[in-house]
Amino acid sequence: MITANKSAAGERVPIREGLLTGPLSRLDRVRLAGCSCTTCGETSLGSKNICPNCGGDAVREVSLSNHGVLWSFTVVRHRPPGNYKGPDPFVPFGLGLVELSDGLRVLSPIRCDIDKLKIGLELQFKPYVRKDDDGREVVAFSFEPASQ
Repeated sequence: MITANKSAAGERVPIREGLLTGPLSRLDRVRLAGCSCTTCGETSLGSKNICPNCGGDAVREVSLSNHGVLWSFTVVRHRPPGNYKGPDPFVPFGLGLVELSDGLRVLSPIRCDIDKLKIGLELQFKPYVRKDDDGREVVAFSFEPASQ
């Protein structure tokens, strides 16, 4: 698991604690963090102390695969409510359920032309940096077609 790093541009933080692994200063080495239960074998997204499947506490942290396929998707065509952090003016985007090669399914924005979205599309994990309201660099993630 990683925690906030200081960088020349200021503080760099993960979009959520326990969700990413690897040095935030090296986006090419950042991966999704997960945990695997040694009791029941369940793998889940994010760092956890207790297995969400069986309730056991014999969990270990793992780095999840950075490759997967688009299992299901929708196109978000209206600006989401609240403090939306995307482009202004709003641009429609894909939101997909990505089945990682290790079997876990992750909900994520899909960065590509929305007309190219299709079930079975091969995808790769793509971390990126955006600024929050306090000027900190936030490391978030999406998936994009593996051929990009």
